[in-house]
Order: sequence, then structure tokens, then C-alpha cells
Amino acid sequence: MSKRKSEEPLEISASGVSPASKRVRIDEVVDEAHAVSQRSSNERNGDGAGTNGVESDAESDFEEDQVEPAPLRQTAPTEGYSDLYLDTIKRSILDFDFEKLCSITLSNINVYACLVCGKYFQGRGPKSHAYFHALEVDHHVYINMETKKVYVLPEGYEVQNKSLDDIKYVVDPKFTEEDVKKLNKIPKESTDLSNKKYRPGFVGMNNIKANDYLNVVVQTLSHVAPIRNFFLLHKFASNTPQLPVRFSTLVRKIWNAKSFRSHVSPHELLQEIALRSSKKFTLTQQSDPVEFLSWFLNNLHLTLGGSKSKPLSSVIQRAFQGRLRLESQAITAKSDTTGDRLRFEDSSNITTNVTPYMILTLDLPPTPLFRDANEDKNIIPHVPLTSLLQKYNGMQASERQAHRVRHRLLHPLPPYLMFHVKRFSTNKFVSERNPTIVTFASPRGLDMSPFVEPNPEIHSPGEPIIYDMVANIILDTVSVATGGGEDSNAADAASKAAGGEREKVAWKVQLQDKAVAASQRSDLPEWVEIQDLFVDRAEAETLFTREGYLMVWERRKEKPSGTNGAGKGKGRA
Repeated sequence: MSKRKSEEPLEISASGVSPASKRVRIDEVVDEAHAVSQRSSNERNGDGAGTNGVESDAESDFEEDQVEPAPLRQTAPTEGYSDLYLDTIKRSILDFDFEKLCSITLSNINVYACLVCGKYFQGRGPKSHAYFHALEVDHHVYINMETKKVYVLPEGYEVQNKSLDDIKYVVDPKFTEEDVKKLNKIPKESTDLSNKKYRPGFVGMNNIKANDYLNVVVQTLSHVAPIRNFFLLHKFASNTPQLPVRFSTLVRKIWNAKSFRSHVSPHELLQEIALRSSKKFTLTQQSDPVEFLSWFLNNLHLTLGGSKSKPLSSVIQRAFQGRLRLESQAITAKSDTTGDRLRFEDSSNITTNVTPYMILTLDLPPTPLFRDANEDKNIIPHVPLTSLLQKYNGMQASERQAHRVRHRLLHPLPPYLMFHVKRFSTNKFVSERNPTIVTFASPRGLDMSPFVEPNPEIHSPGEPIIYDMVANIILDTVSVATGGGEDSNAADAASKAAGGEREKVAWKVQLQDKAVAASQRSDLPEWVEIQDLFVDRAEAETLFTREGYLMVWERRKEKPSGTNGAGKGKGRA
């Protein structure tokens, strides 16, 4: 093949106005400095206009004091070379889940990611770390983590190429309203770069050290429809606090159908949580998922503009907040006429308060002290969920700090109910975990009407209020020897007996795939169990056989009954 002809004469090309080369500009600077020194030496030898040595020396000193010109920067690639260096991008090693900090200065301002090695650097100017990285290791393609624009360094021009759209989408996935509407209707399977299949929304989450308590909470909230839809579609302002912004990014990556990997990492969200909670919740120490969930929901509510006094002022409260009536009676003890026994009397003063709630606590009965020698059914005690819910029927009382307390749920019930099964108890001498199994007939069809105070204006008396389970956080325990130098966390402390072995707690979550249930496909599981990076199939018939810790139930939408409007307004809770 013949060589390409020069577009201009050789004399003009030799004059130093040729197009900038694609290689490093160090050669140009060295050649120019060499030419300057050659001209000054010629003038000193009488080959120029210098009339005496003093003037030549002055000119030489002036040239030495001049600053070396900056390397040439291009505003656009040379014609025919717009795709140069794009073949060096390595998508298989790119991971944008970690916090966007420069690997050298640890700054989060104007951060660029190298698309060849995946490292973060600050800036792209001639004196920036990304610029020197391009010169030292010959990595030339970078993406701005804020604007999602791709540049080639050291030339400095922006790359406009559609082949980079997949990388931009992985950095910041975008969803439309049509995409969100299909999430609960059409099951979808995707394939990552390793040719591994995964289901968007049901991906593993990296456990960096001991952050499995956060993983199960994030997985649960990402399957609560109003919370998920809000964070998938909402566009946050530039001055929005980072907590909801980073949580939104993580939720969008969980539901991303074009991901490079079949798992995500919560590192960026964890860093913000550790900062806002004053290191109460970190990635190095395990915490209680319910305690973290309560803190997380309250902070999300406030950072989204919610009010502390006005109810239902954010999407968080509109999904989970309800009201209950709390009656409290003081208990007094008096001796009878003989003085041998104590007689308890209820105080005549009864205080009634209406308080909001987002999580309902269910108290387990105490475990039997002795095992039944004849029957094995008492080895692992179990109790129905409906029995635990009797706490909220307004008649069953419980004692709390010399007070008898009664609870009663009020209309309207929230769209989602969260039940916390209280398993951990700690006193001055010992910490225990109650292994009682909470059973329920089915994850569908829980009637909450017996536990709600009747209100004919909102709900017809006797009409059921049906809830279906959407998520169930469970725990597994593994006995490990107690180490003298290892600090026990909240969950371990609640599982450790004095002077004995402790049980390490591992958190899992069971999630319902509504799209599979709607499509009635038998090849895909309706329930999925996720523990960190492990995603397994779960059967609806065996959900109650595990030690449930936090259950999330969704209120079933009532279908309109009749065409004459007879059922209008009924079935609401």
C-alpha cells in the first residue's frame, strides 16, 4: 500500500506548525530547548546579529529565565483518530461502587477514573495526578465521575463515541417511568461481562468486613415499591445531602440490567453513614439491623425535607408510618389485712397517648427452662404470628417499669407494616437469644382487622385488611470460641452467655419477586434468599422455619366491588 501524501510542503512542515502528535509532548519541549541553546551559541560565536559579548550574554540570560512553554493541548482529536486509545479500556476491572476519592490526595473534588486500571485521580490539567499517570504508565482514557464526560490525556480533548455509553450508564444508571412500571410485571434476566446470569434487583452485595446488617436493610428497602420507585426516578439537586443521593445510586445499581458485575458494593454509602452516625454504624463492626433501620429511616426522612412534627411529610413516612393508642396504668402494691401477702391494685389514673410508629415490636414468650423428655416438639419452641399480634388488640396488657400498658392500632394502617421480632435480651449477668420460631400459615393473606380499633368513617367494620409479605430478614448463628482480644458487637453480646462460648450472627434476607408471581413462571423462584454475595432459591412453604427478625408486609390493594359504586370507599386501611 502506498504512503499517504503530505497535505502541505515539507518546508512548511519543518517550520514547527505541524499538527500535534499523538505521542507524549516531552520530545517537542526538548527539541525546542535544544534549538534555543543552539541559536545562543551561534550568536556568541559571531554567527548572528550580536555585536559584542555583553549583549549576547544578556540575551542568553534572558532566554534562560524564560519559563518553558506548556505542552500543547488539543480541543479535538486529529482527523481520522477519534477512536484512538479506546481499545485500551478494560471493562472487566472497572468498579465504580467505591467512594470517589483521588488515590493520591484523597480529595473528592473533580475526580476522574482511569478506564484502563480503574484508579481515581484528581483533575486532568498539565500538573494534575491524572496527567502524570497518563505519562508514566501510558493510560490515556479517563472519565469525569460528576459530568460523565470522557477525555484522552495528555492531549486533553473530549471523546464523543457511542461505544462509551455502557460505561457512562454503569457509573450512573438512569430509569424512566416505563422501566419502573415493568419491574413488578415482567421478570428479567441479564448477563454480566463474565457471562454470568443474574436477575436485576436480586444481586449479591459485598460484605467488606462486618456490614451484613446494612446489606439486608438496603436489600429490603430496595423492594418496597414506593421507596424503590422514588429513588429510581427522583433527580436530586446539587445541594442535597449525600445520604439520600448515595442510597439512590446504590438502589439504581441494584436494579441495573446492564451491569458489568452480578453484584454491587455498598462502600460509598457506608462511608457516608459512618460519617453521619459518628461511627456508630461502620463496616468493621456488626450492628443490629433494626437499630440501624430505625436510624437510617429517620435520617432519610430529614434529609429529604421531612418534618419532625408534621406527619407523612416524606416518602419514608408515607410508606411506613402509622398511629397507635397507648394506655398506661401505674401498678401499686399493698399488703392485705394479715400482712402476709401483697395485693396489687391498679391506679385509677389512666393515661392515654396516640403515638406514631414505623416499626412494631413483637415480644416472644420466654423459652422453656427444661426440655420435655417425652416429646421432641418442645426442643425448638414455636409460636404463631397471630398470637404475637394480640399485643395490639387493646385488651392484652404487658408490664413495663411498674406500669401496665395496652396497645391498639388505629386507622388508617400504613401501606407497609414492619414487625420486629424481639429475640435479644440483656441483663446485668447474662445475654441471651430467644430461638423461638414465629410461624404463619402463608406469606400471603395476613388479616390485620382484629388488631385495629374500628372506625366506620375509614373502614367498614368486619371487613378484612389483608397484607402480604414482601421481605423477611432472618439470622443464622455459628458457635465460635470467645477471643480475649476481639471486641464483641451488639449482636454477639446478645448471643453470648457469661463465661461460655458466643454465637456469631449472620444476617440474611428473603425477598419476593413480584414479577415472577405476576407472570406465573415456574422456571424462576418466587422467593430469593440473599446472604452477602450468595443468592439462592427459597420456597414460600419454608419461610417460617427460619428465625425471623424483621418482617415487611405490604397491604393488598382492594379491587373495586360492583359497578354501581356500592363498594366505593371500603377496604381502605
